[in-house]
Amino acid sequence: MSLRIVLAEDATLMRAGLAGLLERFGHTVVAAVGDADALMAAVRTHHPDLVITDVRMPPGYTNEGLHAAVELRTADPGTAVLVLSQYAATAYAAELLIPASRAGVGYLLKDRVGEISDFADAVTRVAAGETVIDPDVVRQLLARQRVTDPLDRLTPREREVLGQMAEGRSNPSIARVLGISDAAVAKHIGNIFMKLDFPAEDGHRRVLAVLTYLRR
Repeated sequence: MSLRIVLAEDATLMRAGLAGLLERFGHTVVAAVGDADALMAAVRTHHPDLVITDVRMPPGYTNEGLHAAVELRTADPGTAVLVLSQYAATAYAAELLIPASRAGVGYLLKDRVGEISDFADAVTRVAAGETVIDPDVVRQLLARQRVTDPLDRLTPREREVLGQMAEGRSNPSIARVLGISDAAVAKHIGNIFMKLDFPAEDGHRRVLAVLTYLRR
């Protein structure tokens, strides 16, 4: 079965590699984009058989791709979506996977795709209306449902960063205090926003994260 696919992946080399791989499978990549806005526009333009998207994309590198996938399926429940990511993001994942739809849905972790043939099979199955989910994603979603304190989702380092945020420190100041790079601080903060389920479009995520910390 030859499919028309829209591919969303912010890493240029990964995007080119996946596009080439999909073409080898006999599919047509009608658009290969690097951010969530471009993904939304490409789907509206091309009406593909399948959308393949990463989770983290510009500008926030949290869950923009997953959020876009949820929006696409909300607008058109017939949109088949395969999430292919390095992360088992819980924010928006339940909204993507749980609602009944005639279209297929999948969530695979890049590091756990052991064989190219497994990926090719998942692409075909999701496009045909099946559900293909990595067991680790299921386990993390179930674990998230059991969590009572949202801060339990954070690693010790992320808690340290959030504590510094609660003291009103800027990213460079946090980096100096903890002895890590500015980029590491930004990555930890992005993880905090994602794990606390603060959507990328919310301009008050830093304040909300601090309030969550102070309520503990």
